[in-house]
Amino acid sequence: MNQQLAGFAPAPVAARMENHGHHMVKVAMQTGNDLLARVGSMVAYEGFVQYEPNPPAVRQVAREWMTGEGAPLMKCSGDGLLYLADYGADVVVINLAGDSLSVNGTNLLAFDASLQWGVERVKGLAKFAGQGLWNIKISGQGWVALTSRGTPIVVDCGRGEDETYVDPDALIAWSPNLKVKGKRSFKAGSLIGRGSGEAYQMGFSGEGIVVVQPSEDSTDRLRARG
Repeated sequence: MNQQLAGFAPAPVAARMENHGHHMVKVAMQTGNDLLARVGSMVAYEGFVQYEPNPPAVRQVAREWMTGEGAPLMKCSGDGLLYLADYGADVVVINLAGDSLSVNGTNLLAFDASLQWGVERVKGLAKFAGQGLWNIKISGQGWVALTSRGTPIVVDCGRGEDETYVDPDALIAWSPNLKVKGKRSFKAGSLIGRGSGEAYQMGFSGEGIVVVQPSEDSTDRLRARG
C-alpha cells in the first residue's frame, strides 16, 4: 500500500462499535446481532451485510412520531465490517451499560437492535409545541452512535444546584431522569440562540448529563444534506 495512504487503513477490530477518525464509525457485524441505522448512512462495508429499510418493528415503535424530526431507519444484518457516516458530521460512540439516553432523532446515527427504544414526548414542554417535543429514549446493554456538528460538550448537571439551559437546536442528548422545562425571554431575543428565531431555551435540572453540539443553527443540517 502507498505509504501516504497506510495511515488511513482501519485498525484491527477491538469493539462492536468504534470511531475511524472523527467522522465515521466502524461496526463489527455478526449474524444475530442486528443494527438499526439511519437510511443512507452506509459509506462502505466488507463481508456480507444486508439492509432492510423501515422494517416492521421500526414502523410499529415509531408510528406516533409525527413531527418529522427523525430520520428513516434501516435494519442492517450479516457478518463483516460496516462503515457509517453522516455528511462529515462528528460521530460519538457510546456503550450503554444498562444506562438510558434520550436522543434528538436528527442526531441518531445507529444503535444495536437489541436495545430497548421508543419514541416519547418530552415532558414539561407542552407550551412550546413544535420545539422538539418528541425524542428517542434508548436503554439497555449495547452500543449507540450519535452525530454532532463539531466536537460536542458534555455538561454534568449534577455538579451544582443551578439549572442548565440549552438552545434546542444545539441539543443532542440527555439523561432521561433529568427534569426538563422550557423558557422564553423576549428581552434577549436577538442575543440568545440563532436557530430558534427567539430566545427559547430548554432547562435541565437534577442528576445527569446533557450533550450539546457547537452548531445551534438547524439550517446547518439542511445545508449538509444539499
